[in-house]
Amino acid sequence: MGKDVIVACDFASAEKTYEFLDLFTERKPFVKIGMELFYAEGPKIVKEIKKRGHKIFLDLKLHDIPNTVKKSMAVLSNLDVDITNLHAGGTVRMMEAALEGLTREDGTRPLLIAVTQLTSTDQEAMENDLLIKEPIDKVVMHYAKNAKTAGLDGVVCSPLEAEKVHDTCGKDFLTITPGVRFADGDIGDQKRVMTPAEAKKIGSDYIVVGRPITAASDPVTAYNRCFEEFVD
Repeated sequence: MGKDVIVACDFASAEKTYEFLDLFTERKPFVKIGMELFYAEGPKIVKEIKKRGHKIFLDLKLHDIPNTVKKSMAVLSNLDVDITNLHAGGTVRMMEAALEGLTREDGTRPLLIAVTQLTSTDQEAMENDLLIKEPIDKVVMHYAKNAKTAGLDGVVCSPLEAEKVHDTCGKDFLTITPGVRFADGDIGDQKRVMTPAEAKKIGSDYIVVGRPITAASDPVTAYNRCFEEFVD
């Protein structure tokens, strides 16, 4: 898969999600299904959106003991999503177990990526809340190297860190970057953000965009603008 814009469908119900997706009559966007929607609707929402022709990033951020994550990933592998994820903070052993569980009998599997640090986390929060005193940039790179060691395909990281992740882990190690906003938009509760054009310039492989598209007065136009800035 090449560069793409992933739309975060952070809706509370299937009805609102389908209402949004029905707006797109030409290009079908890559869709992120997060916790809110998955917990509200379950696996059936994944199957239905897949049936409609969308690629899917299932964003559940698993983080548990290795055996539990392995078994959970085995279940998720049956949903035929394109990307899924976990927290790199769960250790290399947990990530290796996840990869084993996600891989089907025929050897195929979705892409598996690791969350390094959430884009809502800044240095102050990391030090005060998590008691991690190292610079956030150093922590992200360490988590990224652990994910690569475990055999994962890439990481979720701030667009501000994507270029360095590639320098540290190689150009083929994917960077999926939320925290992307239009230059004239509201940054909301994100602390570390970048525009689609800037994210393209520094080498992000995928950008995840939510409210700048889903809350726009014209979501299709907003999506097309984002796609043109990042992909075209």
